[in-house]
Amino acid sequence: MPIEIFAALVAFAFVSAVTPGPNNLMLLSSAVNFGFRRSVPHMLGITIGFTALVLAVGAGMGSILATLPWLYVALKIGGGLYLLYLAWKIAISRSIDDGDSQGRPLTFLEAAAFQVVNPKGWVMAVTAVAAYTDPARYWPTMLIVTGIFGAFVLPVSLLWAGAGLALRRWLADPVRLRIFNITMALLLVLSLWPLLR
Repeated sequence: MPIEIFAALVAFAFVSAVTPGPNNLMLLSSAVNFGFRRSVPHMLGITIGFTALVLAVGAGMGSILATLPWLYVALKIGGGLYLLYLAWKIAISRSIDDGDSQGRPLTFLEAAAFQVVNPKGWVMAVTAVAAYTDPARYWPTMLIVTGIFGAFVLPVSLLWAGAGLALRRWLADPVRLRIFNITMALLLVLSLWPLLR
């Protein structure tokens, strides 16, 4: 892979991974409401799940969805409904969890499985595979694309969860927490915009 293509891939991977989207907003909210340590399985699930999604798109999942439009529509609807459910759960959260409440962060498997219906994740994966792989050297360049995204997802997840942890004490005030949770829920709903196109 030429150095200029590699540099463009690294820039694209970083910017697309660090900008707000469902994963980052849910991690921020999770760290605020449940703490950093309890959000670690969520972070690891995103890392493994998204890396697997990029690899699956590169291995042909994107072509399967193009030939089976009903499956693509089903994933869009399922993903949208699940995001609305998660937004609702975030919006109704009323207090920062000290470990004794009924609420809980996403598990490793839930966060990994969420990548299948994550609209931003699909856009990132399809764009990266289409733009940065070389048909003449497809699998070596595909593995580089997957590796670059895999290398960025965990540090970015740590960054967003760390931001949530930093906000946790300030959001101990119930009014601030309520405003924060409603704002995060609304932003999560707005992240559905790619599904509507």
